[in-house]
Amino acid sequence: MAQEFGLSFSYFVPRNGAFSTPVSPFSFRGVGVNVNRFLSIETGITLYRMAGLGMKGLPFQSTSSLVGPNFSVFVPLELVFQLRGESAEFSVKGGAFGFYGFSQKIDFGNMDRELAKYQNWVIANSTFEFENKPGWGYHVGSELLYYVNRQFGISLEVNYLMGASGFPLTGTVAGVNEAGRVETRPIDFPDAQIDFTGLEFSLGIIMTSGRKTRR
Repeated sequence: MAQEFGLSFSYFVPRNGAFSTPVSPFSFRGVGVNVNRFLSIETGITLYRMAGLGMKGLPFQSTSSLVGPNFSVFVPLELVFQLRGESAEFSVKGGAFGFYGFSQKIDFGNMDRELAKYQNWVIANSTFEFENKPGWGYHVGSELLYYVNRQFGISLEVNYLMGASGFPLTGTVAGVNEAGRVETRPIDFPDAQIDFTGLEFSLGIIMTSGRKTRR
C-alpha cells in the first residue's frame, strides 16, 4: 500500500451560532486502521476557534450565540465505509465525538436581550456563574477524494454534528419593566447546555508516494 499524507482545514457552522474556524496547525483527522478493504476505524483531533455557540435547555429559545468566543477541542471516533476506484474514493462515515471548550464566556449582550424578552422587560442586565463540562455527541457524513494524478489528490468532507455539553447557570438578573420599575430576580438554569449542533466541512490536499491500480 502506498503511503499518504496530507493537510486539511475544517470549518464549523453551528446551529444558532457563528461561523468557526480551525486553529492551524492543530488539526489531525483521518488517523486510523483498516478493518478490511471497505471498512476502517478513524479518529483525530481539531482545535476550533469558536466565534459563538447557542444554548439549549433554557426556559426560552434563542437563535443567537449565547456563549463565546472560546477554544474547543474536538475528537471524533468513526466507522468509515469506503468505495475505491482508480482515480476517486467515496466514504460514508458515522460515529461519536467528544469536545471541551476552554475559556468559556457568556455573550451578555445577546443573553440580556433574550432575558428581557423572557421576563417581559424593556431592558435587562444579568450576572452569572457557570459550570463548564465536557460534552459529546454523534455525527454522520461523507467524503469524496479525487486523485488528480498518482501523487496528488483533493478531498472534500461534510459532517453533521449533534452534540451538547452541560453548562448549568446560576445568578441574578435586573431589569426595567414597561411601567418603569426596576426588578431583580434570581436565575437558576440547571439544565442549560451548550449546543454543539451544526455542519462541519473540510477541504484537504492529499499527497502519496504512488497509488496502485485496483483491478
